[in-house]
Amino acid sequence: MTFTAQILTLYPEMFPGPLGTSLAGKALEQGKWTCNPIQMRDFATDRHRSVDDTPAGGGAGMVLRADILGQAVDHALEQQPDAPVIAMTPRGNPLTQRRVRELSAGPGVTILCGRFEGFDERIFEGRDIEELSIGDYVLSGGEMGALVLLDACIRLLPGVMGASCSGDDESFETGLLEYPQYTRPVKWEGRIIPEVLRSGDHAKVEAWRKARAEADTRLRRPDLWERHGGTPDPSPSGARRENKED
Repeated sequence: MTFTAQILTLYPEMFPGPLGTSLAGKALEQGKWTCNPIQMRDFATDRHRSVDDTPAGGGAGMVLRADILGQAVDHALEQQPDAPVIAMTPRGNPLTQRRVRELSAGPGVTILCGRFEGFDERIFEGRDIEELSIGDYVLSGGEMGALVLLDACIRLLPGVMGASCSGDDESFETGLLEYPQYTRPVKWEGRIIPEVLRSGDHAKVEAWRKARAEADTRLRRPDLWERHGGTPDPSPSGARRENKED
């Protein structure tokens, strides 16, 4: 099954963009996923191909019109009725690795990219659209968020990363941040790879990695640690002492 990405955007030339290189680009060439950007202006009805208008009630900026969005979404659903429709917006639920895995296991996604002051709220009342956010900040439009979402999904498609277990220990896969990584040279600027990683004792290595993942998550992301089932450490100095252990 090919993962199909439809992107409703005012800037279709932004796709595949960086997703046309590296692992995602190779997977695109191999047909593991397809990229179909759709110009939302194609659904405008006036000679200026207008897709926005002034905010009801006054205010700065422009708002994407619900009637234009509705036609664009309906067209996308005709092309791919089984794919979820997702709007990238800072008002959406935070994107999580769990949701990425769910999406990557499906037939694909249709992504609605906002611009200007955002969407007419009625599009979410009139269509089944999931709102997602990639973080607590504001971008110029939803295209960058769409690229983030697609990259996260594509790398999980069968055969894209190579070894099926290559992503299992990465940050957020287990609810924790990933443990620190090292490679040669053993000594760099006086800093030495922890002895346990050079011991050849796989059980000790796994125990060290687990402990570091827990300690780093507790220190850096207490919100993740709490959701993971741990107790947030109120003492940053205590967490730092744990981080220093090899």
